[in-house]
Amino acid sequence: MKIGILVTGLPPEELSENGGYDAFFARLLGPQRFTFQAWHVVNGEFPSSIDDADGWLITGSKHGAYEAHDWIPPLEDFIRTAHQAHRPMIGVCFGHQIIAQALGGKVEKFDGGWSIGATEYEIEGRPVTLNAWHQDQVTALPPGARVVGSSDFCKNAALLYGDHIWTIQPHPEFESTYIDGLIDQRSKGVVPPDIVAKARAKLNTPIDSAMIATFMAEFFEKDR
Repeated sequence: MKIGILVTGLPPEELSENGGYDAFFARLLGPQRFTFQAWHVVNGEFPSSIDDADGWLITGSKHGAYEAHDWIPPLEDFIRTAHQAHRPMIGVCFGHQIIAQALGGKVEKFDGGWSIGATEYEIEGRPVTLNAWHQDQVTALPPGARVVGSSDFCKNAALLYGDHIWTIQPHPEFESTYIDGLIDQRSKGVVPPDIVAKARAKLNTPIDSAMIATFMAEFFEKDR
């Protein structure tokens, strides 16, 4: 099965040895199970059609879904076309948000502030710990979306649309070492120091990325 990865952001240059965000998801989902092709939509590079891959994954980004970037409207059009065609799609962080916005929901800066580092959720009825890095949240659900994951901080942390779109706010693709690097490169003057301190204190917390990776792979592959 071929997964098309729509890359909506770039890691800090100082952390580029990890590869781009498409590489993060290729490692997470495993090349023995899928083939991958990336389109850097953040740079205006789009697939020719939804038929260019069997399933689609939209990555995280430093950008807000509500920001006025030239690549956001065509990305929303692509999402709506894939949704209408019942193509399997997964969105993570920004991907979670842009899918919700494209389908009629609302995304905004959460007045409760930031969530970074190891965070506890209930997802698909199970307790799960994953790394977060966000201030924006889906604050109003699109028609037809069902909440399948939440936390005390983020009530719309995972959403399901029918049986073909699944999205999640935290980052199963981010290991704690990468969160540590993001703290160094992107938190200063942006994330309050007390939140940074709490995230640093939890860097050794075990996270459930493997569990979510298995779920994501099975979601792509299941019969529809």
